[in-house]
Amino acid sequence: MSQKAVVLDAQAINRALTRIAHQIIEKNKGVEDCILVGIRTRGIFLAERLAAKIAEIEGRAISVGELDITLYRDDLTMKTDNQEPLVRGTDIPAEITDKKVVLIDDVLYTGRTVRSGLDALMDIGRPSVIQLAVLVDRGHRELPIRADYVGKNIPTSSTEKIVVQLTEVDQIDQVSIFEN
Repeated sequence: MSQKAVVLDAQAINRALTRIAHQIIEKNKGVEDCILVGIRTRGIFLAERLAAKIAEIEGRAISVGELDITLYRDDLTMKTDNQEPLVRGTDIPAEITDKKVVLIDDVLYTGRTVRSGLDALMDIGRPSVIQLAVLVDRGHRELPIRADYVGKNIPTSSTEKIVVQLTEVDQIDQVSIFEN
């Protein structure tokens, strides 16, 4: 695969997350009874960044949890090549029942990852509402799922791949399009 273009640099990612933080606060009329839950791996770091921005704006902390959807995936057998899946565990520090949960991921593509996240959340508790925030929405949905908060819509072809890199994992903040 070769890199076709960098579509978001560090500043653009920061601006997108700032916009999403303001939208979360506005839509929920503050952050009381809200919890941010990031899907492993990059969704967790995006959730932590959003929590910091929300705390800066609102002057109060918001709980952040991490969700491992490995065992909820419908493509688990295809991805593991008959090896045992690596499960890292879920860590949600607050009760989610009757809370407003904002599920956070880096890229929304087919919707299958989000569906897995919804299943995992429902096994933990029964939130009053679940909202979805993504850094990038690239289209090509296979399930009827849409994001409530989107950093950037990037229409792609099925032969292209969106790669999100975050400093916490990749030592750089950028979103790129790669193609075969």
